[in-house]
Amino acid sequence: MNTRTFVLKEKDIRRKIHLVDAKGKILGRLATRVATLLMGKHKPEYTPFLDCGDQVVVVNAREVRFSGKKGSQKIYTRYTGYPGGLRTTSLSTLLEEEPEEVIREAIRRMLPHTNLGRRILRHLRVYAGPEHRQGAQKPVPFEVKS
Repeated sequence: MNTRTFVLKEKDIRRKIHLVDAKGKILGRLATRVATLLMGKHKPEYTPFLDCGDQVVVVNAREVRFSGKKGSQKIYTRYTGYPGGLRTTSLSTLLEEEPEEVIREAIRRMLPHTNLGRRILRHLRVYAGPEHRQGAQKPVPFEVKS
């Protein structure tokens, strides 16, 4: 009987590039699937303390949907660091101005809030339209069920 635990090593990590189309998909469901791909939890050799996930390219970020009244009710807040510097933006306003940031923020908040989470986020590319710059890497289309 083998009592050793398998631990993945950095040199054994194999990455794929997934292409995800956000057109007509609900934001939260899309973000959970993409976060799972980025962390590598879909792989049998998943190791929690290693960056063993795949790279993900999300296109059509401008055409993502929301459930309920989130477009007007969800507020993004940031602080500039100066007195009176609290800035708030609604989800619908942010989607018009920077659609890539809406998806990137939703996914970032689902990743670990550590150095590993920041390293994992580097494998994410988000584009507002259908064109992307990762064509040479031949990304594999990934279907997200809505």
